[in-house]
Amino acid sequence: MDRRSWFWLLALGAIWGASYMFIAIGLRDLSPGMVAFLRIALAAAVLIPVAAAQGALAGARPYLGWLVLVGAIQVAGPFVLISAGEEEISSSLAGILVAAAPLWTAVLAIWVDHEERSQGLRLVGVLIGFAGVGLLLGVDLGGGGAELLGGLAVVAAALGYAIGGLLVKHRLAGMPPVGMSGLVMTASALLLLPLAVATPPDSFPSLGPIAAVAALGVVGTGIAFVIFYGLISTVGPARTFIVTYIAPGFAIVYGSVFLSEEITAATIGGLALILAGSWLSVEGRLPWRRRRFAGEELAAGELTQ
Repeated sequence: MDRRSWFWLLALGAIWGASYMFIAIGLRDLSPGMVAFLRIALAAAVLIPVAAAQGALAGARPYLGWLVLVGAIQVAGPFVLISAGEEEISSSLAGILVAAAPLWTAVLAIWVDHEERSQGLRLVGVLIGFAGVGLLLGVDLGGGGAELLGGLAVVAAALGYAIGGLLVKHRLAGMPPVGMSGLVMTASALLLLPLAVATPPDSFPSLGPIAAVAALGVVGTGIAFVIFYGLISTVGPARTFIVTYIAPGFAIVYGSVFLSEEITAATIGGLALILAGSWLSVEGRLPWRRRRFAGEELAAGELTQ
């Protein structure tokens, strides 16, 4: 994977790491369904005019069914699940649990995408990454049934991310990322509108939750998904989902600094394992070994950009 892809991967990790903090703040005055709907609707409001101006919506009609399916599986469902999960668990823990997405991708690829299979050192990297996740989790989900359900909701959201990534790669590869993002967000917002209407706030939200949801929608959803779909189209779902190994580090920092969530020795150790797993999962080599020449990589069936 080239330097430009790594840059956008890190930028996406920083943005999505902050999303869990913004969700936690939004939940102070808003329901999970309302937080999910507002962030998606704001993203659609930003993306659709941009996509239209760029002509990125032309030719979308044949893809409409797939766009709605991706919206349901990869956006509407996961966003509600993560918001609901964060009512019971910390924002940093939610960010960590979403790191299950690359593992789900590797499992699903056994049947649907041989190109995305993790083998050799890449498979070792996936396992190391999840060892870090396990170390970070510790006994956090053992406190009670509500916490366990909250954690499982976030893990289920990670499965939705993985399925959606494979659908984007195989069914929506011909669409420009900004057009795809805008239409997926529009479909997702329409799907969540009934839930949002059914769970209005008891009173007008305060400024903090409003600002958090606004940032979540415009930056953490709108801009982030353009980057996300662009990476899927260039480096594939498995490598793009390495962002879910990177985002937990940012989520932990944001949660600690802004929400006073605790950082322990296990947190530091887990982060080290996650970063090591990220490198191996993407590069398929140890850091001190030189990358093979492009011709050798192509012969091995690897993506080079």
